[in-house]
Amino acid sequence: MVWPLDEHNVSTGLPLEGIRVLDFSRVLAGPLVGMILGDLGADVIKVEGPEGDPVRSLKPPTYGGVATYYLAVNRNKRNISADLRDPDTFARISALVAEADVVVENYLPSQLRALNISALKASNPDCVWVSVTPATSGTELASQPSFDLLAQARSGLMGVTGEAQGDPTKVGAPLADVVTGLYGTIAALCGLVARLSERPGRHFEAPLLESTMSALINQAQGYLATGANPQRLGNDHPSIAPYGPVRTSDGMLLVAVGTDGQYARLVELLADPQLATREAWATNDRRVIDRELLKSELNRIFTSRTTQEWLSVLADSGVPHAPILDVAGAFDQEVITSGNFVPEIDSSFGTFKTMNTPLLVDGKRPAIRRGPRQLGEDNDELL
Repeated sequence: MVWPLDEHNVSTGLPLEGIRVLDFSRVLAGPLVGMILGDLGADVIKVEGPEGDPVRSLKPPTYGGVATYYLAVNRNKRNISADLRDPDTFARISALVAEADVVVENYLPSQLRALNISALKASNPDCVWVSVTPATSGTELASQPSFDLLAQARSGLMGVTGEAQGDPTKVGAPLADVVTGLYGTIAALCGLVARLSERPGRHFEAPLLESTMSALINQAQGYLATGANPQRLGNDHPSIAPYGPVRTSDGMLLVAVGTDGQYARLVELLADPQLATREAWATNDRRVIDRELLKSELNRIFTSRTTQEWLSVLADSGVPHAPILDVAGAFDQEVITSGNFVPEIDSSFGTFKTMNTPLLVDGKRPAIRRGPRQLGEDNDELL
């Protein structure tokens, strides 16, 4: 056997223990697939070209000489550097493919041909093959390089993000890549289940454009069913009110009233005579119609106290609410600091904090077994 399991992945008790994953992908969506499978116990080998994954250089910020972008999606993997144009190296990689249960790649069609990836795939027809593509294969966009920002632009996501009178805005995190990576992970798991029952399902495709459009959910369905083109509403919800930020005397907080019962509790809690007389607002459809007037009334009431005072008042009210935090504030919440979602790990780049998987398996969050690796760090062992 040319692929012995990594000792870190033996006797873990995790659901994917013993599954071998070869990750040829670069940047974010594809590597996220490999990382999630690794988090769940799979033995993952990341294969980079001699020049390395471009994400290693997407900086600032950096840590230990590498972009933190790379550190974000490459834990729980071993790493080899391989030039697939070299016949001897190609043969060694082909031997690894022959023992793989899952292969993840995001090559463009021209790269698939240039690197003879079809020959690698033929070495293991029973392998679950996950291709992360710019768009559905065979379409014009499928052969063109794409990135998260382009997918956000083409998908309509930017069209519904931003202030009503402002410009379209991208989401502040790479949502397109993340959604596509999650679909790719679903594909890999479905393929493994299909193999157990000898059902069809060996080659899956997770297209970036269509995966991002799927994130539109209610916005897309509203358009498809009625023809009404969704518009940008800032922080407002197209179908629910009040469902967004309100102003306090020293800032803002979020109120997310999803039901008429919750709105009734909010009115009772606020004890404002003027708001209490608005009986028509007892139903959500009318609140949505009058959203601007409702927002004005709530801002009048909430500016009477500080954000912290309102958080104390709302704490046990049954009215859904939240502070609006920056990234540092999010990680400083007790629910995060008191758990094991942000462990400190050792890696070839040094010791640093990182996010663990959000998943719990039988009530426990799997530990990170390996930090991200240097380019080709495991060549001697595996090649």
